[in-house]
Amino acid sequence: MAKHLLRQFFEHESSTYTYMLADLSTNEALIIDPVINTAERDAKVIQQLGLKLRYAVNTHVHADHITGSGKLKTLLPECKSVISSVSGAQADVYVKDGEIIKIGESGKTPISIECRSTPGHTNGCMTFVWHEGSAVFTGDALLIRGCGRTDFQQGSSDTLYTSIQEKIFTLPDHYVVYPAHDYTGQTCSTILEEKTFNPRLTKSREEFMDIMANLKLSYPKQIDKALPANLICGLQGDI
Repeated sequence: MAKHLLRQFFEHESSTYTYMLADLSTNEALIIDPVINTAERDAKVIQQLGLKLRYAVNTHVHADHITGSGKLKTLLPECKSVISSVSGAQADVYVKDGEIIKIGESGKTPISIECRSTPGHTNGCMTFVWHEGSAVFTGDALLIRGCGRTDFQQGSSDTLYTSIQEKIFTLPDHYVVYPAHDYTGQTCSTILEEKTFNPRLTKSREEFMDIMANLKLSYPKQIDKALPANLICGLQGDI
């Protein structure tokens, strides 16, 4: 019988992946990178499965969508929001590099998530590692065959390169990479795949920084609404 549940959800407008992780001995759950547009869907699944949502966790302050953390807190009042202590955003719980998020402690199969600070896309980016499940939730730091942009919101390609090489690529090769986004229909990767095939991260630091400086990316569609809302848990009256 399964001890844990990992469920991947998708929000199509921003191509965002949301992840739900649950301990089935206590029915406690956490959710990573929820989106306001799909918060009611996520809450419905949580209720259907008889789960208790303890935490809504954000890998960083998103610029391309409004977080669903605040909405989930209104739908499931026992839920607490979690984000990096250096993100500049409001939350119930702030985490730092090396700290552990736990659910299911009262049962026999608790889940422990290691917080790894991986700035570069933003200064408050966190990567969450579930060692027992051989899984890593990389947010916008490491994507499948790509990485997060570094041209705004405290971005630094030099910092991002260090974060990925030292905090993510040092994980075991078989760990499954679950990013916050994918724009090509891929759902996951592995540490070994990205170390081998990622066209940006297989380059030297100097080559990587040159690539990132010349991407010529368009301005995120939702940034003017998303950033101010996400600094206050996604709830900002009529925005």
